[in-house]
Amino acid sequence: MTMRANASTDPMPQDLVSEIKRLKREKNAVLLAHYYQEEEIQDIADFIGDSLELARKAQAAKAPLILFAGVHFMAEGAKILNPEAKVLVPDLRAGCSLSDSCPPEAFRKFRALHPDHFVVSYINCSAAIKAQSDVIVTSSNAVKIVNQIPRDRPIIFAPDRNLGRYVANETGRTDMLLWQGTCMVHETFSEKKIAQLKHAHPEALLIAHPECEPTLLEKADFIGSTSALLKFSAENPARTFIVATEEGILYQMKKLSPDKEFIPAPPNANCACNECPFMKLNTLEKIYLTLRDETNEVTLPDDLRLRALKPLELMLEWSK
Repeated sequence: MTMRANASTDPMPQDLVSEIKRLKREKNAVLLAHYYQEEEIQDIADFIGDSLELARKAQAAKAPLILFAGVHFMAEGAKILNPEAKVLVPDLRAGCSLSDSCPPEAFRKFRALHPDHFVVSYINCSAAIKAQSDVIVTSSNAVKIVNQIPRDRPIIFAPDRNLGRYVANETGRTDMLLWQGTCMVHETFSEKKIAQLKHAHPEALLIAHPECEPTLLEKADFIGSTSALLKFSAENPARTFIVATEEGILYQMKKLSPDKEFIPAPPNANCACNECPFMKLNTLEKIYLTLRDETNEVTLPDDLRLRALKPLELMLEWSK
């Protein structure tokens, strides 16, 4: 993958939102944004969603230019699924702790030790890991997809061990080998502080993403992907929710249910550790510059892209 950074020092326009909208129109560009982006970015995106929804939108996009306000593996995924489009990211440093926890060469050696295993990789991984996989999953479809793998076929699940454990429990695939990666946000929630919140708000429901630690999931009233958490909070009659995932999703929860209270699950440390620092690297200013100059392009070698495409296409097929 190669990238080219923004280098302009020109002054910023006063109305960034209007300028971004103008540039999108002029360049026939599509702005995709993950739920974990800042509120102002979510508001100007052409589409917001979780990983599965964004993968589908990236594949279907007819625009020649896709700007992906997310992290690098998401932009890679857009390029894999839509090779004719020019794919840009607002900040080259927007990586992912979970993706970084699975180095391609180390994973290659791990796979070689288990050549008979079917490799299931969470979409939160690099193109190089996708290319070594048999199928890709998201937190929305992982259980459905794993249930379609023959029961007599052993499975490697990478890179998130917590999502892997959850899927193994839900599907009964207890023979699943788990790569020991984690998300820095989802492993930091404090069970003690959440218990204190539950005591202060006994009516509150604890809803959690399956990337959270197993002991927290055991206490959750509902477990689901980002989109599933959003849907549950809107449809459930409860008035108060403690939300154990990246707190960017609370913005959409409040928009859908303005009469409800949403409390972000607190981390162990006294910090904003329930915010993904990589997601938050993206800003309106960077979006404007990237659109204006068409920098920060994400490209992939054709052989790597084609190898990574096959398991992504299987995911989309098995998710129907």
